[in-house]
Amino acid sequence: MFRFAKRAFFAAMLAGVAMPAFAADIMEPPIVEAPPPVAYEEPSYGAWYIRGDVDYHWSDLGGADYITYGPPPGTGTFDSTDLRGAMSIGAGVGYQVTKYFRTDLTGDYWFESDFDGQTSGTCGGLPCVSSDSSSYSAFVLLANAYVDLGTYSGFTPYVGAGIGGAHVKWDTLRNTVDGITTEHEGADNWRFAWALMAGASYCLTSNLQLDGGYRYTNISKGRMFEYAPVAGPGFDGGFDVHEVRAGLRYSFGGANPNCAEPVVAYEPPPVEPVYK
Repeated sequence: MFRFAKRAFFAAMLAGVAMPAFAADIMEPPIVEAPPPVAYEEPSYGAWYIRGDVDYHWSDLGGADYITYGPPPGTGTFDSTDLRGAMSIGAGVGYQVTKYFRTDLTGDYWFESDFDGQTSGTCGGLPCVSSDSSSYSAFVLLANAYVDLGTYSGFTPYVGAGIGGAHVKWDTLRNTVDGITTEHEGADNWRFAWALMAGASYCLTSNLQLDGGYRYTNISKGRMFEYAPVAGPGFDGGFDVHEVRAGLRYSFGGANPNCAEPVVAYEPPPVEPVYK
């Protein structure tokens, strides 16, 4: 009896040791090796685009003066000048060099801005004041460079600068004193121009972007009107022009890189579980 009990005790001990190991072998989960990560292909750059813009601009004239023939001869200066706002249209072609840098060449036509001014002097030895009216229009040609500051939920803010020229055309200047009007032929000429801009674009589609922003344009001084008795020619002091702009940009040769979704270059096949 003692011998049987001893054997039963050792058998129970052996079973107690073996059962956890056996249970561990049964419950051990399969080991799945992690697949390599999905590889994405970056959108290609070097895309050409065209653009069209409209704007409303207002101009500050840097003064105006003119030659007088006396007696005595000398120069006169406008006491006041004022230019009203106007619309413009523009177009351009550009190149997206990298995700963060692009360039374009733009041409804008500024419709006529009305001008009002006033001068004072002597007429027949007596003080007199004139009222003056005219208008100016311009064609502005600029080479521009921009830094795109990243794309966030389809929006791409940017800053930029441009340099080029402007063909300024003044209409006839009408100088009225005591009900008598003298007309001075308006001048037209090319001048140096430069610009600074800031704004943001929004991806409407992978190829089409809505662009809105502000542009400051500076145009150098030049000839304003020609001679007519007893004064002229006249010269303006240049323009500081503030523009609020909106337009569209369309990219060729595939999607715009800032609007395109990443393309999967390689996706590994699923890995079967490995059991140990």
